This record gives sequence, C-alpha cells and structure tokens, in this order.
Amino acid sequence: MNIRRTDLAVEARELWQESAKKTTALPGVEAEDDFSENYKITRVRILDEQGAELLGKPVGLYITLELGDYYVRSNPDAFAGAVRALAAEIRPMLPENVNKTALIVGLGNRSITPDAIGPLAMENIIVTRHLVEKMPDMFGHMRQVSALTPGVLGTTGIESAEVIRGVINRTKPDLLIIVDALASRSLNRLCTTIQVADTGIVPGSGVGNARAALNKETLGVPVLAVGIPTVVDAATMAADLIEQAGIAEIDPGILEKYGNGLIVTPKEIDSQVNDVARVVGYAINMCLHTDLSVEDITNFLS
Repeated sequence: MNIRRTDLAVEARELWQESAKKTTALPGVEAEDDFSENYKITRVRILDEQGAELLGKPVGLYITLELGDYYVRSNPDAFAGAVRALAAEIRPMLPENVNKTALIVGLGNRSITPDAIGPLAMENIIVTRHLVEKMPDMFGHMRQVSALTPGVLGTTGIESAEVIRGVINRTKPDLLIIVDALASRSLNRLCTTIQVADTGIVPGSGVGNARAALNKETLGVPVLAVGIPTVVDAATMAADLIEQAGIAEIDPGILEKYGNGLIVTPKEIDSQVNDVARVVGYAINMCLHTDLSVEDITNFLS
C-alpha cells in the first residue's frame, strides 16, 4: 500500500519505479531530462489511459523545472535565467489557436502562507486588457491579459470554478493559465520546483481537500496549470524517512492515523513563496508578451 502523496508527475513516476522495483520504461509514459539556463528540466508525457492509471494523472504533458541550489536571492543572473528557462517551456505549450486574450488565475488563500503562491504570482502579472481597450495606439500591439484571484470557498462561499467560469463568460479569453500551490513527497522540492501541465488542475487535491476540476472540459477554454509544491504530507515524509533509515516494513495504518490532516512546510516559507511566485509571474509575462525582457517587465510593474 503506497501512502505517499504528490502532485508532481515526475515524483509519481519515481514512486512507480520504486514500488515496481523496475528501471524499465513505464508503460504509456515517455520521459526525458534536459537542462536550460543551468536548471534541470524533466518532461513527462502520459500517452494513454494505461499511463494515466499507473501515475494517477490525466493524459497530457507535465514539465518540471528544478531550481535547486543554483537559485539564490543574491544572484540576479539566477533569477533571470529561471524566468527565461520557465518561459521557454511554457511558450510551446500555448495552444496554436490562441489569438489575443488570456486570463491568468491565482488560486489559493492569501492569509495562509504556503497557499499564497497564486495570489502572490498575480502581483507580478502585467495586466493589459484595459490598456489595450482604452489606449490602442500605445498598447494595441500587446496581448490582452486579465488577472483574477478568486479566493477560496471557505472565505467567499463560492467555488473557484464558479467565479472563473463567470469571468470567462464575460471576457471570452482564448487561454486560461492557473497558478496554484501543490504538494510534494520531498522537502527538497518545496518552493524549488515548478510544474507546468496542459491538463488543468484540481484545487486543493494536494492536501486532500479537492474542489471542482479546472480544465478545458469544465471551462471550455484551453487550460495550462502552473504549480509549485509548498507542503509535504506528514505521513508521506515519515514514510520516506523510515525507508531512508533502512526500516523495510512500514505500517501504512499507523502513518495515516497519526499523519492524517498534518502537512509540513519550510520555516523560510515566507521568503520562498515570494521568490518563486515572482519567477512564475515574470515567466508568464515573457510568454504572453514575447518582446519583453526581464528588465522590461520589472520597469513595467514598477
């Protein structure tokens, strides 16, 4: 019985390999490793329903950018490189029929730091819909971008999917990009890993509080999901630590009993979520406004 929980496709693949004790190819799944701007990139493509069942994730493409130890706040080149690397991965995932409008949504609860990734990323998004409409002579060449932070059900009484669907019906975007916090199996990946998927997202699934799915089938527009792991399930962390200690037998019942509903996050989570949210926001800007550099984005936001 595997009690380890993760929202990352790259980790789901690792868990399958570990549980199956195989190094052979995973049926229905293709994976490749690459490097860009000194950052490791892993692309996992789930090809069919067999692969989807084995990994527990929908058919589609999942790209993971690992910032690792190279990314530090004092290194401006590391930040700019991370933005360029992430933008280079997102750009080919934009649907070919996307015209001029995009809606960016930051999911999460701003009052809970590990869940504030989405709202914080929205603070770094260049919104242009009003500028293009009101001042076409100056901004008509730019893509129309809107940003939305729908809040959470517990504070608004409204499902995020309902809010987003209402805005989509009003603004008619060609593309939806959703930013949200995820759960990882590894402490080392918290706030240092960014996953981009073309399959949409289920808000709250990483902490066992799943809400309505947000994807093309439910919303009617192409959806890209950008997720950053900020928490580890306590039972998952305990299972990994016990295994690393060389203890072969693990009682899943005990781990679930004492770890249920408990999550772990780094003590530096405040600064870390701000840093990675800024990377995500800048990278989305660079994809949607292809003529902007990192310096241009900084000037525009200021």
